[in-house]
Amino acid sequence: MPPAHPFDDDKLREECGVFGVVGVKDAANFVALGLHALQHRGQEAGGIVSHDPVEGFNSVRRFGYVRDNFTSQDVMATVPGPLAIGHVRYSTAGSKGQTAIRDVQPFFGEFAMGGAAIAHNGNITNANALRRELIERGSIFQSSSDSECIIHLMARSMGRSIPDRMEEALRKVEGAFSVVAMTRTKLIGVRDPLGVRPLVLGKIGEGYALSSETCALDIIGAEFIREIEPGEMVVINDKGVESHFPFRRQPSKFCIFEHVYFSRPDSILGGRSVYETREAIGRELAKENPVEADLVCPVPDSGTPAAIGYSLASGIPYAMGIIRNQYMGRTFIEPTEQIRNMGVRLKLNVNRALIEGKRVILVDDSVVRGTTSRKIKEMILDAGAKEVHFRIASPPTAWPCFYGVDTPDRDKLLAATMTEEQMAEHLAVDSLKFISLDGLYRAVGESTGRDTACPQYCDACFSGEYPVTPSDMIERGFEMKAAAE
Repeated sequence: MPPAHPFDDDKLREECGVFGVVGVKDAANFVALGLHALQHRGQEAGGIVSHDPVEGFNSVRRFGYVRDNFTSQDVMATVPGPLAIGHVRYSTAGSKGQTAIRDVQPFFGEFAMGGAAIAHNGNITNANALRRELIERGSIFQSSSDSECIIHLMARSMGRSIPDRMEEALRKVEGAFSVVAMTRTKLIGVRDPLGVRPLVLGKIGEGYALSSETCALDIIGAEFIREIEPGEMVVINDKGVESHFPFRRQPSKFCIFEHVYFSRPDSILGGRSVYETREAIGRELAKENPVEADLVCPVPDSGTPAAIGYSLASGIPYAMGIIRNQYMGRTFIEPTEQIRNMGVRLKLNVNRALIEGKRVILVDDSVVRGTTSRKIKEMILDAGAKEVHFRIASPPTAWPCFYGVDTPDRDKLLAATMTEEQMAEHLAVDSLKFISLDGLYRAVGESTGRDTACPQYCDACFSGEYPVTPSDMIERGFEMKAAAE
């Protein structure tokens, strides 16, 4: 499936959202609502598995948006029962851009003690080695997804219950995983020992919900209870929530880019409002990189809170200098080269009356390849801007992510091959400045900045310091950062 828009590949994309509900009537309907709230985490495909005491396990998997696939009464009637889990995805491991329906999660397996389904957010960094070993021992894989390894490892486990088998399987897995799974009677949630990807617990009536983000709890009227801790497994049934820690405790390495871009601004991460954190990032950016200008304008929508923070700290007026077309969907037909060349203008339009004759600060969340930044800059200049200054609410993205984010190869990342000054020249802007890594850490609540000896977050995309060795990628020739680099 091609990118949604001509410039969508110029953003880092979180790859998956997971959601599960137990103890409510027609649980799949709640899951569909939760997945709709998590749509920003994956727009390629979605799936739901449910269990009903009479009808057993049922599933439905579709390509495209939740709203287009999981709102029909006829479809939702095929997944009855008080227990269900769901998944929205882009592809990370697997056939990028040419996903088959068999790659769409949740995955289901039938074991001696009954069936189980699993939905996984993250990326298994030793999946190739596991897959080879499992195939040599007779496993038959149905998909190209790394997540299917977990089902096969569970099948080979000698654990006496499905949670035991899942625990044993996940001990063999390296990388990042937030898992929502289900048996006939239990909803299960697990986070990897470093807690790279998010997972939260909520209460709805007499039942419970697990979700990638708190915003999806809001949509179903669930009360946010707490985050699942790094390395924690929760098993939820009609008796309540059981928690234990099957993995060796390690310092948390939550993905700092969740604060910058991936999570919805109305979610709560680590007890902090994502919106308020992004506004704080803008304030830090203004302190570190001031410039004389007439307007602060966000690049919609992800740059908006940081632009507000930059305006408040700098005293420069905030303005919606770029307007986003809210109705530019994935199904837009681009029949001619002329239409394709319109690029960004299909989705964004400059508010000429505000921009003309002004010195403009454009605030965006990141620069990946730089293609979008160049096009937006050209639009601003075409509208009569006197100067264009880019301020970026994250440090330069110089390294690929291997923990569940679709990142270009390193040689396609602008910051991997150019200095800040060279990037500004390449983009042909009056100035380009990024927030520092210490400034980003301060904005997310670490008052003393980044602990270089033991960073408080996973920031590998900025620093090149990977908390879990990406063994599959090294096998393919990826070169890690040299110690002195």
